[in-house]
Amino acid sequence: MTERFVKHATFVVERTYAASPEKVYQAWADPAAKSKWFSKPEIFEFRTGGREYSRGGPPGGPVFTFDVCYQEIVPQQRIVYTYTLDSDETRISVSITTVEFIPVDGGTKLIFTEQGAFFDGYDTPEVREHGTKEMLDTLGTTL
Repeated sequence: MTERFVKHATFVVERTYAASPEKVYQAWADPAAKSKWFSKPEIFEFRTGGREYSRGGPPGGPVFTFDVCYQEIVPQQRIVYTYTLDSDETRISVSITTVEFIPVDGGTKLIFTEQGAFFDGYDTPEVREHGTKEMLDTLGTTL
């Protein structure tokens, strides 16, 4: 029998962008803008209670399924969502994420906080945090 366990973790990643909070927020709120730095969604209902859904992955590798429910959206201030992440048919994590947009001189400070439950060693907080940092760097390049 396979050992089953959960690793709980929270991580915070901060980035400062030379763009207004409106522009940084729009990069999350508009599907065309978001697809420039994140996977293109099959479903994108950007509203409280709405869903975002995408499937994809590297050629020959696992298919990752990202399934989001938006819990709270305060335009240009914060986005809170819960999501599951599957690798092929295996659930690897469930998370709650808060993205905050804070005006600063010359731009926006983005604070990304993820609280996750990572299952059975299929994913780890360290790997997720590393991927999040790369994702937010890509966002910065597109801005």
